[in-house]
Amino acid sequence: MLWRGQRESDNVEDRRGMSRGGLAVGGGAGGLVILLLAMFFGFDPGVILNQTGDEQPAGNTRPARPGSPGDDELKHFVSVVLASTEDVWTGILRQSGKQYRNPRLVLFSDQVQSACGVAGSSAGPFYCPGDQKVYIDLAFYRDLKEKLGAPGDFAQAYVIAHEVGHHLQKLLGISDEVHAAESRAGRTQANELSVRLELQADFFAGVWASQAQRRGLLETGDIEEALNAASAIGDDRLQRRTQGRVVPDSFTHGTSEQRVRWFRKGLETGDFRQGDTFNAPSL
Repeated sequence: MLWRGQRESDNVEDRRGMSRGGLAVGGGAGGLVILLLAMFFGFDPGVILNQTGDEQPAGNTRPARPGSPGDDELKHFVSVVLASTEDVWTGILRQSGKQYRNPRLVLFSDQVQSACGVAGSSAGPFYCPGDQKVYIDLAFYRDLKEKLGAPGDFAQAYVIAHEVGHHLQKLLGISDEVHAAESRAGRTQANELSVRLELQADFFAGVWASQAQRRGLLETGDIEEALNAASAIGDDRLQRRTQGRVVPDSFTHGTSEQRVRWFRKGLETGDFRQGDTFNAPSL
């Protein structure tokens, strides 16, 4: 990705200088499986933590591990990616007569306090609708490359774009409707709604990638990096990796094939109105 020299967003909070003790994670049936999936990518912390949105005391602060020079470069990189999403979605929504409100991106190490509760690095990157912020420990990118086999800067950009897709869902009122429906549904139905929500965020990431391509930010191989990342974090692939078997009824993000398909659809159409995963007859 041709990101150096591009505009960096002012909406980045660097909290890597501190972390919080006393991590509190909600339990319940299936909690271990949820955490294993969340460890690798973008799980809604409201589901993991079972929080209401009110911040809770998290114990004493303590110094976090210092950032490396590589992490400092990554900070600039994610700031450029965030700025690009701001430009793209501001323009797209303006054309539809809507206003885009920029999210903030919080960098942290070890664990972090959000409006959705306290989350650890094992939760992976996530979006908190309670404060409309994206959270990421940059160490996740090492896991994305080394553990999941998805290297490349555009794979990293896809992660940010996916979480910003959740922010777009919040602004459009989609996520609120889905979460309300999930609260009334049984577990299988709720999981299916979660899958459709996540696939739509993948679609929105593809729409952003389409615009980034038109603006000359992409290099040869970038799209393949994003598609590889989308495939690497499919529920079927992650379940096979973490528990040795696949349980489709417990999927919350979609299969590798589905995630690739919806990202590709966003990329090829560039039209955010074509991402209605909730009324799609097949995913």
